[in-house]
Amino acid sequence: MEEKKEFQPYIPASKITPELTVTSIIMGILLAVVFGAANAYLGLRVGMTVSASIPAAVIAMGVIRVIMRKNSILESNIVQTIGSAGESLAAGAIFTLPALFLWARDGVMDKPGLLEITLISLIGGLLGVFFMVPLRNALIVREHGTLPYPEGKACAEVLLAGEEGGANASTVFAGMGFAAFFKFIIDGLKLVPGEVSLEGTAKTYPGAVGTQIYPAVMSVGYICGPRISSYMFAGGLLSWAVLIPIIVIFGSSLILYPGTQTIGEIFASSGASGIWSTYIRYIGAGALAAGGIISLLKSLPLIVRTFRDAVKSMAGGSVAGTERTAQDISMKLVLLSILVLTLAVWLIPAIPVSLVGAIIVVIFGFFFATVSSRMVGLVGSSNNPVSGMAIATLLIATLILKLTGEAGATGMQAAIAIGSIICIVAAIAGDTSQDLKTGYLLGATPKKQQIGEVIGVAASALAIGATLYLLDSAWGFGSEELGAPQATLMKMVIEGIMGGNLPWGLILIGVCIAVIIEIVGIPVLPFAIGIYLPVQLNACIMVGGLIRLFFDRMKEGKKKEKIINNGILFCSGMIAGEGLVGILLAILAVFNVGSLLDLSGVLNLPTAVSNIGSLVVFGLVILSLLAFSLWKKDKTEKKA
Repeated sequence: MEEKKEFQPYIPASKITPELTVTSIIMGILLAVVFGAANAYLGLRVGMTVSASIPAAVIAMGVIRVIMRKNSILESNIVQTIGSAGESLAAGAIFTLPALFLWARDGVMDKPGLLEITLISLIGGLLGVFFMVPLRNALIVREHGTLPYPEGKACAEVLLAGEEGGANASTVFAGMGFAAFFKFIIDGLKLVPGEVSLEGTAKTYPGAVGTQIYPAVMSVGYICGPRISSYMFAGGLLSWAVLIPIIVIFGSSLILYPGTQTIGEIFASSGASGIWSTYIRYIGAGALAAGGIISLLKSLPLIVRTFRDAVKSMAGGSVAGTERTAQDISMKLVLLSILVLTLAVWLIPAIPVSLVGAIIVVIFGFFFATVSSRMVGLVGSSNNPVSGMAIATLLIATLILKLTGEAGATGMQAAIAIGSIICIVAAIAGDTSQDLKTGYLLGATPKKQQIGEVIGVAASALAIGATLYLLDSAWGFGSEELGAPQATLMKMVIEGIMGGNLPWGLILIGVCIAVIIEIVGIPVLPFAIGIYLPVQLNACIMVGGLIRLFFDRMKEGKKKEKIINNGILFCSGMIAGEGLVGILLAILAVFNVGSLLDLSGVLNLPTAVSNIGSLVVFGLVILSLLAFSLWKKDKTEKKA
């Protein structure tokens, strides 16, 4: 409570500036549609999406402040709030809905209609926004000093740098430039691989370690700090250095579902990553589900208190008297909207969900909105394992549907519809949390941001169906161009439960690991995320955390504070720069231009040489951070 009283946003609550304007709405809608389409392609291609909040903020700042000559930081904030909704809704949709297209190709059911896709996306997105309204005070305000929300904080730093100018702005834009350059070298020209791995053999030690070399991933580790980074890295080490070797050493001659070959053959053909994608992801899904339940139970008193306060404000009408920076959408409207959306899930014929399914949507939706918000508060939206939460939902929802008599194609279609809505709820809740954190730091009006999220969701929901149809028509889901890895996994989970042969043993292993981790006093969610994500990504985050640890252990003083803040500014810029180039490369790939930039086939370097090149580039990434934080000269000190 003390932090809440002491904290003062950039724009005071007493000051009113333009926010939800015609300019911000139109710009936000355009960015929501563009980012949504680009991320849909990127996610279907590689199984991951890029966060659009910071790129949207940078574009908004450039247009509103530089081109239109308007000095309105809160207007730029609304643009990024609306624009980032497109990326988040696309992330939730592409991890699940393509399963319907895959079943249609197999002749199991008809291809989903545009209306079905649009309504599922719209309802999931709106529920994600409305669930976050009563949670804002609990997670964004009261836990301001506990949950860092790295991308929300980075987004605020980007906007503030543009507002204040000077050295802060130069540090942010330097980070953007360096990250854009490195990202273009890695994923545009493909001069070096994006990750370096060391892997043992089946006869020696079938584990693997390595690191990605992306500036934005390292920056998340720096902003999150060494504590969270180390928990994630520990989870990754458990998966790749302990569990995978155990599975290979003791089970090399076994065929264990969901694998269709012996474990030894999987390792021989795909290495440790093959074992990870076939088995470890289920363990990670179990750990995430258990971690989510534990997190919810621990947060329950705070959530109950938040709802109690909300109900009191409804009854007493105290909302009208609150200051501008504490105003949310009316709780009466929120509860009515949730009720209407729940009935819509059940009653609209285009959505293949029964009353039982609609109840599952509300219960799991609120649960995973809470969990998603807390997770992005720890590790950022880019590392929010939405697909892991969708797997956990599908496990329980499909089992309930089967027990209540909804089996076969009807049950499968209902399960993926429920999973899609929950997946989108989790993605939008995470994005809304980051945006509200940005607004909290800047002094935005929460109500106007929440309205902006609704607008962004509506615009991107109308566009996502056409995008999915276009991509499926162009290449087809499950093809080499669009592997749709997450949707393929969701399809397999549902088929596994309906067929009665899901690997529950792997899931329960993950649950038990999560319980043990909680007992020994380690936060479960970052550790579970580490189990679920590739160790290479966790290691890159850990590098950023180690740099931050080095800075944190310096002698106290103004110089230390300046170094750490410069590092945060530079890392904020790197997240923005890589995000912008990532989206640009995705757009180029959609128009078949990206392949023209690829020089990997021309160079055809040996693996050892490529790995050395990757490490050199990663070294330059680290040096650039040190140059603009530790070694940056303070101009004021120099003058003195």
